[in-house]
This record gives sequence, structure tokens and C-alpha cells, in this order.
Amino acid sequence: MGVQFSHPWLLLLLIPAGIFLYYAYRSDFRLSGFRRKLALGLRTLVILLLIFMLSGLHGFTVLRDKQVVFLADRSDSMGDPSRITSWIGESIAAKGEEDTTAIVSTGLEGAVERRLSADESAGASLNALLEGRFTGLESGLQLAGSLLDGNGDSRIVLISDGEENVGSMTAAGRLLKDRGIAVDVLPASKQEIRDVAVEELKVPEKLYQAESFYVEALIRSTFKTAGELRIYEDNREIGRERVEVSPGENRFAIKGLAKNPGLHRYRAEIFMDGDESAANNAAFDFTRVDGPPRVLIVEGTPGTSGNITAALESGMIGTEVIPPELLPLDAAKYAAYDSIIFNDVSGSRVGGKQMELIEQAVRSFGIGFMMAGGEDSFGMGGYFKTPIEKALPVSMELEGKREIPSLGLILVIDRSGSMSGEKIELAKESAMRTVELLRPKDTVGVVAFDDAPWWVVPPQTLENKEEIISSIQSIPSNGGTNIYPAVSSALDEMLKIKSQRRHIILMTDGQSAFNSGYQDLTDTMVKNKITMSSVAVGMDADVNLLQTLAEAAKGRFYFVEDETTLPAIFSREAVMMAKSYIVDKPFVPALQQAGDWASLFQEGVPGLYGYVATTPKSTAQTVLASPEPDPVLARWQYGSGRSVAWTSDLSGKWSKEWVSWNAFADTLTEIVKWTFPQFTSSPYEVTTETAGNQVRLQVTTNGEKPPEKLNAVIGDDEAGEQKVELVQEAPGRYTGLVNVTKPGAFLLSLEDASGDGSRAAAPGTGFVVPYSPEYRISSGDGEEGLTRLAELTGGRVLSWDNPKEVFDGKAASRTQLHDWSYPLLVAALLLWVADIAVRRLALPWAALGARLAALLRRRPAPAGEAGQRTGLERLAARKARAATFYGGGQTSPPAKAPPAQERSGAGALAGGGNPAPAPGAAPAGGRKAQPEARAPQRGAAPLREERPAKAKPAAGEGARRGSAPPPPPPPSKAPGGGERRPEGTGPAAGGGSSMDRLLQAKKRGTRR
Repeated sequence: MGVQFSHPWLLLLLIPAGIFLYYAYRSDFRLSGFRRKLALGLRTLVILLLIFMLSGLHGFTVLRDKQVVFLADRSDSMGDPSRITSWIGESIAAKGEEDTTAIVSTGLEGAVERRLSADESAGASLNALLEGRFTGLESGLQLAGSLLDGNGDSRIVLISDGEENVGSMTAAGRLLKDRGIAVDVLPASKQEIRDVAVEELKVPEKLYQAESFYVEALIRSTFKTAGELRIYEDNREIGRERVEVSPGENRFAIKGLAKNPGLHRYRAEIFMDGDESAANNAAFDFTRVDGPPRVLIVEGTPGTSGNITAALESGMIGTEVIPPELLPLDAAKYAAYDSIIFNDVSGSRVGGKQMELIEQAVRSFGIGFMMAGGEDSFGMGGYFKTPIEKALPVSMELEGKREIPSLGLILVIDRSGSMSGEKIELAKESAMRTVELLRPKDTVGVVAFDDAPWWVVPPQTLENKEEIISSIQSIPSNGGTNIYPAVSSALDEMLKIKSQRRHIILMTDGQSAFNSGYQDLTDTMVKNKITMSSVAVGMDADVNLLQTLAEAAKGRFYFVEDETTLPAIFSREAVMMAKSYIVDKPFVPALQQAGDWASLFQEGVPGLYGYVATTPKSTAQTVLASPEPDPVLARWQYGSGRSVAWTSDLSGKWSKEWVSWNAFADTLTEIVKWTFPQFTSSPYEVTTETAGNQVRLQVTTNGEKPPEKLNAVIGDDEAGEQKVELVQEAPGRYTGLVNVTKPGAFLLSLEDASGDGSRAAAPGTGFVVPYSPEYRISSGDGEEGLTRLAELTGGRVLSWDNPKEVFDGKAASRTQLHDWSYPLLVAALLLWVADIAVRRLALPWAALGARLAALLRRRPAPAGEAGQRTGLERLAARKARAATFYGGGQTSPPAKAPPAQERSGAGALAGGGNPAPAPGAAPAGGRKAQPEARAPQRGAAPLREERPAKAKPAAGEGARRGSAPPPPPPPSKAPGGGERRPEGTGPAAGGGSSMDRLLQAKKRGTRR
């Protein structure tokens, strides 16, 4: 342990401090005595402490230990980590007592398994959760280095195969070298397996319809084998070929034909004999096929889209008709179409993910969208607060537009244990969305049931929607399933509600404990004009019972396999009870904001017989309107795309005059074409390069005025989206990095963000991260990279056979500093407060100083052998010598004086009088002492002054009789001007002398 100063030159402040203290000592500070000394001492200490603190006084300890951080590569290419764990454990067992170790694991990013510890029993387990599809050694080295202070013998032991694919371990090694941290490496050979991988797939960037082309595949293998290579276009197989591969690179080409225009994704997949790894058996690529546009038509009722397909095909627009259940779950597939049309499609048949993908395709990639009306469309289809409603130019709410019959609605929701997880959350979302859709005058109740019903929201009007929604959010899942008590309780409450329309929605995913007594309930419902719809969730639900209940209660039955459609079903049910959403009467639409569509209606418009009521959004353009007025034809720009709402139908039920109109085909074609992406050719060229978990985008343009700010919008297969701001490196050249954590297909579109808002700048394209480079066949240069890292940082290449060599050699010394600044400052502040108290407070400082001095002088009597004298013993010896000198050699022992005599003698001494002479003692002048007065008896009154006795007793007689000596006469003047002591006042040799009394008084004071 030692001390040192960080800024020793500040110790020169001691010179002016000494001058100041000397001046203070010599000056009169209106203090004196002990108080002045105390104040000066405190001030001296305060100044010294402050100077030491400013000079950086701190202690240090010299340590000779090793700090080692084990960095374990736990990516998928390393296989089972048990071998690493065992090696680390054996190495830790060989460390010194003061050596400390830590453990860090790394995959895509690093994670601390255990911090620095000297405990050998801390263990070497590797339990951190990591992303093993990538190897990021740079991240692991940075994290391991942060655990070390870089002083003394600090090092990192890296256990890896060196096959990094994220970051650069060499860059991290340079930083560690600058800090004095060495990196020892333990190369782990990659497990040799029989592997065949598709490393690359290439198709032309741009094709024309009916153009033939070749798909090129690069296949790498570690052994000779044979198998099959298949090529897919949008999951449709377009080619298959039997191939043989040899160790190393193998290239193959398969011929294809571009049949359909749009953006297409191609996949090459291999099936090889003896292949032991399937994670790298597929590769992907994108291309765009130019040709006639294509429209995807989704029809709710089969065979009702003939009018639409005929009109579009007459305008050279290709169509594809599918039911809503076949909507793709892949974002890339929507990019193959220029527009999407929903023809009277119920939202209960469209999954939540498909809705999100369609909304993203319109907003981010410029795909058009149009919804045609009908009894199952718009609000009647349950699209309230769905992603589809976001993309449409109209809203489903009708508040304040017309008088709608009051509605009493009770939701009966299964909350049994089987509903736990996403089911109960979607059920609560459905109930909350239904509550938001209703009006304040409507009545709603929510009863949840398991074995017994529980009224979450007793029937009440919607005066406080927030409170009702909050109650719905608190529904837990637990217990069994018993439907009858819940429906019975809901019916009892519904009979008390006085609304114009009354409806019950029952939802469950299980079998009821009892299936009897329902006939009476449904009869009561029909008698009181109460309807009930039922929703069966999953295959475990009692489908027969629920369907029978819905039919008996004049309601609708829904069978749901995709739970994400539950909110649309509940919204649809709530809207269908208010039939005013459907305006069923003939009228002629009025032209409002036609814009460039005015030429389509310059000769007038046909009449309609009905439509679904909606509300136009604030920025939407209403082209045709009803007398209400409600929008019949509305359009708007939504993000990069455009969407149109036609609130009447296109099947001929409400629009028979329109579909028979001679201009119908041209009008519908122009409306659909308006929704197509607004860029036919792009001045931008986009190239992508994948490196680890990042994709580098490079965008170049040859336009005359390149945008100042350009953004790239990236969408994945799961409707996720991220926006990347591209950096303009040069005029017309932009770059950016996209982080990807998993393989997949990604759509890319560009936005010009130079102005106040963003607008589409280029048609959508795509890029693919087929699989992580972690699964690529190793190039075998990982060990060389590890060796270069060890040489760069001054480390060693370790061996698997000798784990103890990590702690070989003598540890370098290092200094551990102890900062004393805070304690010095605290002490200076406390002493400063004490200095102020000494100088400012009026206290008996002199008495305090005297007592302190007395305490400092007091020492406990030493317990020694005979011959060691205390202060009292020395005083008694001195008294004996004086008595011998004055008593002429009398050596008789002194008699003990009575207590009264001792007290009087003590008091006389305390009062400053002369001690009484002992009987028979000769005075200093050689005269005989006066006869001693007779001592009073024990217990008598205090002594009084008496006359001298006539008879002269023998020497020592008075003492033996216990008589007290007479008081001394006043002194007389001796010749020469000195004071003469009266006769008989000399010191006595007996026990009653003044010296005896002095000793007795001193002993009593010591005992106190």
C-alpha cells in the first residue's frame, strides 16, 4: 500500500499556506488561550486537506494477478458447445488464487455469461440466448474488452472457427492492442459434413412477356453426388433437371419463359443424395416482367365477377379471380399485380395478415386497390378499424348522418383455459372494436364464462366507452366451458333492455358441459324478437350445437379457423343489426368532384337501386354522390398507391342499369387504370449487396434533377416495414444499409422526400437474403484469420490439449488506485464547520481546555512489582523525610487521626491555613511546642478553638489519647523583618500531622 499525487506540483501551495498560518499565529485574532490554539489547528488541517485533495492524493496497491476473459463462439457453425465448456473449466482450475476470469459468448452479438471473479467454483456454463445464424466476432471482442481495464496482465481467450460473417475481428483487435489487451486464440476446426449448397441464383433483371430466358444456379459441394435441381416461379415449378455435382463449384442453367407481367420471385432448390445440411438448399432472386397489366379480383360469391372481368379484358387488362381464402400470405406475390379488386367480400373471410399485406402493398409499393359494394362489403362486411379501411377513401362510421334504430347488444365470450393466449386477446379486441362502433344511445353488455358466467360489463348505455373498454381488457382466461348458464343469463338481461333491435353474439372454442335446455332459450328469443349469432373458433368447438342455436335464434353461424378474423366478424354483426347501412331505393348519382373523370360522365350517368352507406374521409375526392348525400364513387392517393371505393355493387343487383350501359366497360377500365402504379419506367437503378446481416443498397439515377433526399421502404413477408434514409454520396448516387436478422424475400420501393411529403419515385423491386452465410460451405481460411489476430495483439495460439497454458508464466504487476478525493473533501468540510464553531460560538473554552488537558495527563496506575512507586507513594516518602528532619530523628510510626480530625485538616489545607503541629514536636526555632488540647470524643460537635492547657503532657500523649492540637497563634514578626512561626506550629512527625491530612485528601481526590 502506498500513496502518490496526480498533480504533485500543486503541493507548492504549501508555501503560501505556511506563510498564511504563520501570520495567523503571530496575529491577534481576538482569540486567546486554548480557543486560539484550537482554531489555528483546525484551520491548518483544513488547508492541508484541501491542498492534498487538489494535488490528487490517492493510495495504490500493487497487484500481481491475471485477468482473463474467455470468449466462446456459439454460432451454429460451431456445433455442440460442450467441448468448449469442458476446456474452459479445465483452464480455470489451473489459475492462481488471485487471478480473475470471466466468460462471454457471441453469435450475431455478444452476451456476458459471467463477469470477472476470482472464485474457481463460479463455473464455465454457457447459457445465454444468442442469434446463432450469424458469427459476429467483432461484437464479442468489444464486449469482452469492456470487462477489462487494460492494466497489468489482461487478455482475452477467443475460441472460434474464425468464420466470421458480421463485422471485422481485425478492427476490434487494433482497438484492443491500443489498450494493451492481448488476444489468445484457440482455433476450432469446423465439423466436416457432406454438404451441397445453392450459393447463387441469377435471372435477368428485366424481362418482357413471352421472352425466354435462362435461370443460372451456382452449386457448391464438398463431395461427389447426384440429385435434382428444381426452379420455381412464385411457388410454381417451371423447370426440373437431374444433375451431378463434384467437390467445389458447379454451375447449371435451366431455360424458362416469362409468361405473366409483374414482379416475380424465382427459387432454385436442390435435392441431393447424401446431403447432411438442408439449411442451404435454396436460393432466390427477383425480376420484373413487362407486359399488359394484371388485376387480382377477389370475389365474395363465386360467379359474380363476370361483369368486371369482361370489362377489363376488353381493355387488354389481364385478370385473375380467386376466393378470399386464397389470398397469399407472401408480400412478394401482391407485387405481381398492378391492382386488387374486392368484389363484395366479407371481412370475416379475410385474415388479419392478408389485410396488413394489402394495405402495405398499396401504401409502400404503389399497388392499386378498389372495393366494390354489396351486402357483405364496407361496414356490412366488418371492415371497421381494419387495415383495409385505412387504405380506402371512405370510413365505415355513420354517426350524425341519419337516424339508425337503437341497438341492444350482449357479447357472450368464452374465457376458459383453452382460450388463453392469442385467442382471448383477439376476442377482447373484437369486443372493444364493437363497442367503439356503437353509438352512445346503444346498450351493450359483456358476459364472460367458464364454468359459470361473469358479467364483465353489465348492460348499460355507451355514455363512457373508455371505462367499458378498460373493463373488457381485464378479462382473464381460466376454467372449463359451460355455455348454457351464460346464454341464459344474457337472455335474462336482454329481456330488460328496451331497444328497437336486440342481438346476442356467442363465441366459444370448446364443448359445453351440458347440452340440454337450449330449446326453451331460443323459443323465448324468437318470441321477444331477440336474435343470436354464434362463432365457433377452431375444430374443438361444438359446431353442431352452435350452428343449431344460430339457426333457431334467427342469427348467423360463423366457423373460424383463422382467429384474426374475429374482430371483423363482431364488427359485421354489430353493423348488420342496423339495416340503415344499406340504402335500398332507386336514385341517380350526382356528379361532384369528377376531375379528369368528367369526360366519362359528360353524357350523364345511369341510375342505381341501392348502395352501402359510408362517410368520405377529409382528403378523399367524392366523384359521385347519393341524395343523402353519401359517396357512391370516391378516390384518393394513399401513400405510394391509389384506391377507389364504389359503394354500389357490380353484379347487377343494384346496378343493373350500369352493367348494361354501353360505356360501362370503358368507364370501369379507366377507373381501374387510375389505380395502377404511376410509374411505367424508372430513372433509378437499384443494386443490392448482402454482407452478413446487412444489405447494402446503392441507387443511381441519370435524371436531370436528382432528389436531395431519397428514402428506401423495405417490406418483408410478414408485413413488417422499415424505412432507410439513403445518403447522397455524389449527385445522383445514394447508398444505405438495411439490417436483416433472418433470411427471406424483401420488397423495395423508393420515396422522394425532398419536399414537405414523401412521394413514390420508382416502381417496386426486390432483393433476397436466401439464407445466412453461417450455413455456407467453409472456405477454410478462418484459422488464418485467428492467427493474424493473435499476432496483431501480441497473443498466442493455444492448443486443445493443454488448457492450463492460459495461466502459464508470471503475472505482470499492475497498480490498483484508491481515490481519496471524496474522503479528504468530507473531512475538510467537517473541520471547516468545527473551525467556524470555535471562532463563533461562546462556550467555556478555557474550562473545556483544562478538562481536556487533565484527561490527557491522566494515566492508569501501572500494576507492577514491589518497589514501583506511584505519585502518592513518592509524596509519602517525601513527607517522611521532612518529618524526620524536623522531628529530630523520631521514627515512631504516625498514629491514625480520627475522621473528624482528617476532615478538619483537609479543610484547613483546602482553605490555605498552616497545618497544626504534632504533639511533642519541636518548632523550627528550637522551642518546645505548646501543650496540645484534648481531642473531642468520636461523634462530638465540630472542633472549637480552646485555650492552651496548663499541664504539659508528655510527647506523643495527646496523639495517643486522641486529643486535637490547638489552633496556631497568629504569626509574629521575626527580627530582620521576617515572619516568625509561633511555637508548636512546626511539622509533626505523628500520624495526625498536616502532611498526613494532605495525603488523605489527595487519595480521596484520586478515587473520585
